Amino acid sequence: MTGQRSDARRNYAHILAVAETEVAAEGAQASLERIARVAGVGSATVRRHFPTRKALLEAVFKQRVQALCARAHALRDAADSRAALVEWLRELLAYALAARGLADVLSYEPLQDEAAEGSCATVIGEAGSVLLRRAVDDRVVRADTGIDDLLTLVVGIALATENYTDPAAQADRAFRLAVEGIAPAGA
Repeated sequence: MTGQRSDARRNYAHILAVAETEVAAEGAQASLERIARVAGVGSATVRRHFPTRKALLEAVFKQRVQALCARAHALRDAADSRAALVEWLRELLAYALAARGLADVLSYEPLQDEAAEGSCATVIGEAGSVLLRRAVDDRVVRADTGIDDLLTLVVGIALATENYTDPAAQADRAFRLAVEGIAPAGA
């Protein structure tokens, strides 16, 4: 963005604001043409700033993803490393449900090996890895658990429950079952 003309920076900011509203309403499939129309620019202008749908979605979610990463950083020294990891995953799930389309962004690409540097998937994976490593080191999470496993779980729950009447309640139930297992209490 540095080095761009002031009108180009204004266009970028305005398109992004319109995109945030549209993605909140329509999810990851929000129409790029509608975003351009509402923003009062041509679709070529939208594509110049955001060459792909994924680039637009990444920009829409960037600030909140940074907040989730900061939250992981804040939780890394918690007394109970498993509880800290589960709390962070629950917050990620809640945001993925509230920010329609984030789960789609995270599921566009492999979550670790081939993810672009600085992408939502990469920075979330890096932030969560710190919490996971500590929980594994403390022997409160299985050693064969990878951050890809956990992010796939959260993304899967978010995508599977987003169209329920009460997606948050259904997602919470699925998340609890995944974290606690299906064994009866005391088994």
